[in-house]
Amino acid sequence: MASLVQPTIAEGSLSSAAQPVLRAGPMILRPWTEGDIPAVSAAYSDPEIRRWHARSMSCEEASTWISGAHEAWTLETGVSWAVDVDGALAARMTLRVEKTDGIATAAYWVRPDVRGRGVAARALDSAARWAFSVGMHRVELEHSTRNPGSCRVAIRAGFAAEGTRRQSVLHADGWHDMHTHAKIAE
Repeated sequence: MASLVQPTIAEGSLSSAAQPVLRAGPMILRPWTEGDIPAVSAAYSDPEIRRWHARSMSCEEASTWISGAHEAWTLETGVSWAVDVDGALAARMTLRVEKTDGIATAAYWVRPDVRGRGVAARALDSAARWAFSVGMHRVELEHSTRNPGSCRVAIRAGFAAEGTRRQSVLHADGWHDMHTHAKIAE
């Protein structure tokens, strides 16, 4: 069945170039490398990252995950950055991309020793700016209502609170209500 709506982002317009490297002050958002495998696995040993992302990750799984990030860029279904601060992996910033509607969905984590320094909010803002620069209409995210830190990140990055999806995501400790936030291209 033919769509009556033209895709917001043209097929091939993202992957026709290398994944971008973004700079935000002292931070660099860059594509993942095989050298990141131990740091990614270590990040998922943090109880808070495991809690909110509902998973652990071995080095073998991290390798597969990094390969998947590169494949998502090639397929134009997502872009995932390693966030470096002072030359070390500090965080993850990922946008799942829906080109037809021009919507990107953000996900992120920050290593425990870097939390509270505004890294996630700056990385989220940078990723959203990039998304809007390539034609995205909306960048959205959701987080558990039990995770006030993630709510602060969204608000600091200029994402408006839009509501609560009741019991919409299953975590290891049961069903969680999820706050939704979004930013619209200006």
